[in-house]
Amino acid sequence: MTAAHTPDGLRSDSGAVGAAATGEDRADAVRLLEMEFGELFTHVRRMYAEMANRLSPGMLPGAYKVFTTIARRGETTLSSLAELLHADKGQISRTVRELEELRLVQRAPDPADGRSSLLTATESGLERWNAARAPHENSLLTALETWQIDDIRELTRLLHALSTSASPRG
Repeated sequence: MTAAHTPDGLRSDSGAVGAAATGEDRADAVRLLEMEFGELFTHVRRMYAEMANRLSPGMLPGAYKVFTTIARRGETTLSSLAELLHADKGQISRTVRELEELRLVQRAPDPADGRSSLLTATESGLERWNAARAPHENSLLTALETWQIDDIRELTRLLHALSTSASPRG
C-alpha cells in the first residue's frame, strides 16, 4: 500500500480500497472529506452573504435562507417553515416580519386553517431575488464545465447517498 501525504499532512493511501482499508485509512479519508466540505461550506456561506446583501443591503444570510425557502416552496406556513429549517418558531416569525417590511414576503389567510397564514414571496421579491443571484447563476455550471457528465452524475449519486445515510453501493 502506497501512502502519499496531502499538503495538509494527512495521508492518502492509494492502495487502500474497499474492505482492505484500515480504520486509520478510513479516518484519514473522512478527515480529508470533512476539510473539503468545510471549504465548500465556507464558499457557499460567502455566496449566500453576497446574495443576501444584493437582495437587501445589510440582510443577514439567515434571513436570505428563510426568504429563498419561501420562494422555492411557493407557499408555506410559519410552522412548516420553522420545522423545515430546524429553527425556533419565534425567530422565524421575527425574520418573516422583517421580510414583510422589505416587501419580499406576504401573508394570506390559510383556507385550510383559519388560525394560520400562508407565506409567499412577492412578485417584487422574486424579481429582486433573480437579480441578486444572477452573478452566481452559472457558477456551478462553470466550475463543472470540464467534468465528464458521468462524473457529475456520480457525484450527485454519492452526495444523495451521503445526505440520506444510504450505502453508495445501493
